[in-house]
Amino acid sequence: MFELVNDRSWIDNIGERNVRTLDDARRYIEDSALAMYERFGFGLYAVDVNETGEPAGICGLVKREGLDDVDLGFAFLPRFRGAGYALEASRAVLSHATETLKCRRVVAIVSRHNSPSIRLLGKLGFRFQRMVAPKPGGEPLELHAWES
Repeated sequence: MFELVNDRSWIDNIGERNVRTLDDARRYIEDSALAMYERFGFGLYAVDVNETGEPAGICGLVKREGLDDVDLGFAFLPRFRGAGYALEASRAVLSHATETLKCRRVVAIVSRHNSPSIRLLGKLGFRFQRMVAPKPGGEPLELHAWES
């Protein structure tokens, strides 16, 4: 997580999290991912490479304030991008969302400049719906939706 949240792509597309030490990373996991599980029963999952067990990134569901639906989120370390991990993990998460959590609709918010993520959302069947501003004064983001 420490490496992931300090990756330039994470900072540019998701935002600075001020994680400077491994203790900061542990707190970030506790305050974000684990808190999401406690509150909603779902969250972000670690994605590992089957053959090696090496952590490749994260993928899962997030419930964001200001969005009515659960949000698909994913981020991968640079060396694992473009290898199909995000597509495979996202498909598994969407399957879990519909079969276990009974979600009929999942959304994703993405910077309009993040073309790799927009392409991935298209492959998954997400469709652009509208621009949203999750944070007052923040960059408007594209909201894409997927329906089962």
